[in-house]
Amino acid sequence: MAQMLMGAIAAGFVVAGLFFFRFWRQTHDRFFLLFAASFWLEAMNRVALALLEHADEQEPLFYLVRLIAYGLILAAIWQKNRTRR
Repeated sequence: MAQMLMGAIAAGFVVAGLFFFRFWRQTHDRFFLLFAASFWLEAMNRVALALLEHADEQEPLFYLVRLIAYGLILAAIWQKNRTRR
């Protein structure tokens, strides 16, 4: 049951990433590309959690992937809101 839920969550992340990727293709705004990459990283993280036999969400490697994904979101927001000269 846990693997099925992880798969559903990963599928949701992939769909969200595709949603942002579609907007990036229309606007070529890096904001949308970074959001898409962040969601796809989260999807890969969930797939790895589901497929690895003794995987635990509390392992530092999985937190590192999340940190990178959230860092991409923060970088996208910062880049979008910085003042242009």
